[in-house]
Amino acid sequence: MKAKQNVLIAILTILIALMEITGIPSVFFVHVEIADIEPYYFTMMMNFIIIGIISFVYLKKLCPQWKLGFTKVGLVNGLKKYGVIGIVVAFIGFVAFYVGLRPFDKHPSIIKVLVEGVIYYIGVAIVEELYIRGLLLNLIEKIFYNNKNQTLIAVVLSSVIFGLGHILEVMNQPMIIIVSKVIWMIGMGIFLGTVYKKSNNIWIPIIIHFFINVCALPYCFSSFNGYADITLYIVVPMYIVLSGYSLFTIKCK
Repeated sequence: MKAKQNVLIAILTILIALMEITGIPSVFFVHVEIADIEPYYFTMMMNFIIIGIISFVYLKKLCPQWKLGFTKVGLVNGLKKYGVIGIVVAFIGFVAFYVGLRPFDKHPSIIKVLVEGVIYYIGVAIVEELYIRGLLLNLIEKIFYNNKNQTLIAVVLSSVIFGLGHILEVMNQPMIIIVSKVIWMIGMGIFLGTVYKKSNNIWIPIIIHFFINVCALPYCFSSFNGYADITLYIVVPMYIVLSGYSLFTIKCK
């Protein structure tokens, strides 16, 4: 029974990952143009909704015992414990992007900033935490159930996959940026994975993930799509330190 459930969870994880990467099926029928907002964002937001519906039905019918952590239990205490760290990380990220992207050469509409810089990232945070932490991390932990370091292994492996999954975003960038992005995302994944396993509440990493993503808001005001050196000098070391601290707390659990 457990083996069957693990296979079903693996299938759902891969399905969601492919849907997020490709935009399928929304890319075939959703093309909304409003103001100066890129149609891509509406396509992806529709896909997030579809992913949510599929996941809800799939888990309810095929894996009803799978615990994701969508609960109120521990939410307040978890936010008190990890929320401040999340806000500090998000703020430092915002400063890094702001400094790296100046001077700003775009003047977007308010609705563009709201949709592309805020609302879109709500979906990103929910979907990525759902399948990276709620599904993949827990799946790996169950696979290594005989290992005393199963949680540590699960957090690290799921974070490495999370980091490698972001390579597509920087495929046309110099190698140093690709490597930096992967390290950065692995560090972020380790932190969020630690928060998830420590709190047993997926809402907490979702909320923190959202705030971290919104720190990229300065991109709405710049035509530059890469990462400035100063941004990497700030963000990458920050996540290396944060991931080291996170791994230490898991090891000392």
